[in-house]
Amino acid sequence: MTTIAPAPVVDALRAVLPADRVVDDPDVLASYAHDDAEWAPWELPAAVVRPLDAAQCQAVVRACLEHRVPVVPRGAGTGLSGGANATAGSVVVSVEQMTRIHEIDPAERLAVVEPGIVNDDLRAECAKQGLWYPPDPASSPWSTIGGNVATNAGGMCCVKYGVTRDYVLGVQVVNGLGELVRLGRRTAKGVAGLDLAGLMVGSEGTLGLITEITVKLRPARAPEQTVAGYFANLVDAGRAVASITASGLTPSALELVDRTCLEAVDAWKNLGISAEADVLLLGRADAPGAAGEAEADEMIRHFDAAGATFSARATDAEEADALFAARRLAYPALERLGPVLTEDVCVPRAAVPEMLARIQAIGEANRVTIANIAHAGDGNLHPLLVTPVGDEPARERAQTAFHRIIADAIDLGGTVTGEHGVGLLKRDGLVAEQSPENLAMQRAVKAALDPHGILNPGKVL
Repeated sequence: MTTIAPAPVVDALRAVLPADRVVDDPDVLASYAHDDAEWAPWELPAAVVRPLDAAQCQAVVRACLEHRVPVVPRGAGTGLSGGANATAGSVVVSVEQMTRIHEIDPAERLAVVEPGIVNDDLRAECAKQGLWYPPDPASSPWSTIGGNVATNAGGMCCVKYGVTRDYVLGVQVVNGLGELVRLGRRTAKGVAGLDLAGLMVGSEGTLGLITEITVKLRPARAPEQTVAGYFANLVDAGRAVASITASGLTPSALELVDRTCLEAVDAWKNLGISAEADVLLLGRADAPGAAGEAEADEMIRHFDAAGATFSARATDAEEADALFAARRLAYPALERLGPVLTEDVCVPRAAVPEMLARIQAIGEANRVTIANIAHAGDGNLHPLLVTPVGDEPARERAQTAFHRIIADAIDLGGTVTGEHGVGLLKRDGLVAEQSPENLAMQRAVKAALDPHGILNPGKVL
């Protein structure tokens, strides 16, 4: 790791910002220098800035532009691709204190928020007015809306309700010229000009520093029906997913958790779920009344036809919540066992059984423990490669397996990342997935919006 001496940009930042907004203490810098991506490279930044509003964000970018210093946006730091990792001498802009909800409009069904608000906090405030913000990544109790927008995060209900992109109406950003601009709209429809707001979604901070987001809301839903199926192996569970998809049934969630994950969760939280299931498939249906019950029963029929060793509808809300809590806790539970290299490939839903079989074979061939969780209903798989602490040969085998999984996902017509983003870890995969012409167009957009290359350089492209 390179230690950078105090840079001129630090003095420039202190000249335009309150003193308590700029931090250059090395210990603090190290805590902001990277996200949760295992083994993604990072360097010590020159400073961390914690702005309170859009004007301060603009002042940061302008100071960095003057000194040609990279700007690295950061939300909660929960990313899993290295997208928020600092480069040497950069300025990390943490929006963690920009948490205001400026507006919730029940008539227009929209909310205007700052990027640092936590996903679940926004959802809770919307619920008070009978409204619902659907995108719900597993990290929703701690990830921020700004980070969700930056990576186009999905979540458990995206199989039916879509991902973050489907809910972003507009954004306010500071572009690479230091201009504070509003993009998008507030209306339900609008096709005036190019969709520049949409372009910011999933751009991982490479096209602009997001300072405000306008999101679309939906009415609150009826209570969901939850079903659980136990399977003897991953492939049978994958067949159930493919069968449900082929039938035309659209669950409001369809999640997969394997025994390795369940045992880790039980060891941590003592939920007692791993005793009976090698693979757990969780489904939810949110049609009101009898229609929801019928959808739940149909899912159970598909579970049974695919070889479930047990299937049933949850008897009460407490039981249902416990099952889905195990799904959300799987990643942090596994982190307690050692370093976890996280995948998020996405394949066509009909290819889920084959991809799960290949993941299992890759783990065996490379002698790597691979735990599996998945947004199975939309083909977004999260193989989690777990290695012992300090075991360098195991780390190398895990990285080999990581790249093999990416190659196989592409081979099956899939993509290298469904929701975590390209960041640093998936750059080679992006090049393998997309054509040179496609990549050239993306680089042209980057050059137009960030001509001096200061916005999160080295990420994605």
